[in-house]
Amino acid sequence: MEQNIQPPSTQKVSPLEQTVSVGEWLITLLLASIPVVNIVMLLIWAFSENTKLSKANWAKATLIWLIIVVAFYFFVAVLIVGSLGFISRFGR
Repeated sequence: MEQNIQPPSTQKVSPLEQTVSVGEWLITLLLASIPVVNIVMLLIWAFSENTKLSKANWAKATLIWLIIVVAFYFFVAVLIVGSLGFISRFGR
């Protein structure tokens, strides 16, 4: 059996597997810093079929961290509101 293996320098790279340029990252980070736009763009980048793989993985990881942070803040808010209710009922 003959294998068609090409040297790394001549292998064709899919556009989705190409490296994200510094300029593209600068624009990405700029858009990701704008409230509301960032969530929309993260969803687009994470689940679009024509986003570069590294940017899609970054967007998915960022969304996971966003969910973790929001859940943590919700948990802390529930603790604070619950403790305020406890203090007002049984306090002083």
